[in-house]
Amino acid sequence: MTTTAVKARPARRDKPVDPATDFSRAEGWRRRAPLLPALIFTVVVTQVPFILTIWYSLRNWNLLRPDSDQFVFLKNYADIFLNSTFRGAALNSILITLACVVVAMILGILLAILLDRSFRGRSVVRTLLITPFLIMPAASATLWSVSMLNPSFGLVNWLTSLVGIPAVDWTSKYPVLSILIALVWQWTPFMMLLVLSGLQAQAKDVLEAAQIDGAGWWKTFAFVTLPQLRRYIELGVLLGAIYVVNTFDQIYLMTAGGPGTASANLPFYIYQRAFLGFDIGQSAAMGVVTVIATIVIATFALRLIFRSFDTKDAL
Repeated sequence: MTTTAVKARPARRDKPVDPATDFSRAEGWRRRAPLLPALIFTVVVTQVPFILTIWYSLRNWNLLRPDSDQFVFLKNYADIFLNSTFRGAALNSILITLACVVVAMILGILLAILLDRSFRGRSVVRTLLITPFLIMPAASATLWSVSMLNPSFGLVNWLTSLVGIPAVDWTSKYPVLSILIALVWQWTPFMMLLVLSGLQAQAKDVLEAAQIDGAGWWKTFAFVTLPQLRRYIELGVLLGAIYVVNTFDQIYLMTAGGPGTASANLPFYIYQRAFLGFDIGQSAAMGVVTVIATIVIATFALRLIFRSFDTKDAL
C-alpha cells in the first residue's frame, strides 16, 4: 500500500499593518476634511448648473411656445453652427479678445519699463496708471460711451474738432473699435503690473554683465530682459484672454451689440437668445460650446506656461 504525502500548505499570514501608513492616511484626511465643504459647494454651484445646461441644450424649448419642449439630441448644435449670426459673434469674440490682449500687453510692457526707472513722482504715476483696472466694467463702459465717445459732447470729438476734424458717432460707425478702446484702457494696468513684477524680479547682476559686455539698451532688452519676462507675459495673456472673452458690460452699455449684431460677441448673443428670444435650447447649446472652447484654449495655454516654468527650473 502506497501512501501519498500531502504537502501541508503554509499557514496564511495577514499582511502586517504599518502604523505609520495608517497615521499618514488619517493625517491626510484630517487635513482635507475642512476643504470638503468648499469642494462640495463648488461642485454644486458650478458643475450641477453646467450639467443642467447640457440637458437643456439637447431639448427644443422656447418659452414662447410651452408645448415645444421635446428632446432633439444634437439638433441645436447643428443649428447654431449653421447660424451666420452665431459665427459672426464667435468671430467678434476672437477679434476683440486677441486685439485687446495684444494691444494691452504691448502698452503694459512699455508702461512697466517706464515705471521700472526711478524718477520723481513715480508712486503717483503708478497709482494713476493702476486706477482704470480698479473701476467697475459698467462704470468704465458708461465713462467711455458718455464722457469720451459721445458724438455731441464727448471729449474725443472735442479734441478732434480743435484740428478741424468733424464729429464722429464712434459707437455707431466704429462699434468694435469703441469697445476695444474701453477694454484696452481697462486691461493695460493689469498687464503692466504683471510685467513690472517680472522686471523687478530679474537679477541686477545679469543686466550689469550685459552692460559690461557692451550690449546696448535694445540688445539687453531683447536678449536678456524679454526672455526673463516670458512667463509673466504668457500668464498675462492667458488670464486676460479668459476674462476678455466673457466681456458683456462694455458691449451691453456702449453698443447693445449693434448696429444689428455687428459688435455682439458670444456672451452677448447668448443673452439675446435666452432673455430676448426666450430660446432656452439654442442658448444653452451656445453656452456649452463657448465653455468647451474656453476650457480647451485655457488648457493648451496652461500647458505652455507650465512647460516654460519646467524649462526655467531645469536650467
